[in-house]
Amino acid sequence: MTICMESIGTVRSPFTKTGARMSRRDIVAEIVVREELAAGLAGIEEWSHLIILFWMDQRAGKFTRLTAHPRDRADLREVGVFCARGRERPNPIGLAVVELLKRNKNILTVKALDAYDGSPVLDIKPYDRYDAVSRVGSRRGPGFE
Repeated sequence: MTICMESIGTVRSPFTKTGARMSRRDIVAEIVVREELAAGLAGIEEWSHLIILFWMDQRAGKFTRLTAHPRDRADLREVGVFCARGRERPNPIGLAVVELLKRNKNILTVKALDAYDGSPVLDIKPYDRYDAVSRVGSRRGPGFE
């Protein structure tokens, strides 16, 4: 099945493909929502955190493998791409939980968005207590042993 989407906005960020690696926690970025969709942001200031879905169009490589080392660390065992959060996957959809710092009309200033500058934003959702998992379980995944 083919799915066609139109982005709702664009990321403006100091995090660039050619720039130095940055800690996700330190990145302050803007999400510029298309002006004709700005009314959809009504009430967003009431949320401290948001879920941002974005298209990783500037990913390092094209999807070629079904396995990867989590976080590109060779010391972690290779797992299926659906068990890792890397860029190289069949549909390069990124997900980030960000802190909403402010809104100015159709521009959201957020913290902890690790999308490259210019990345298309697919959707914005409020992050609420139902999204939090207090205890995931005893299985933690590679890198957490």
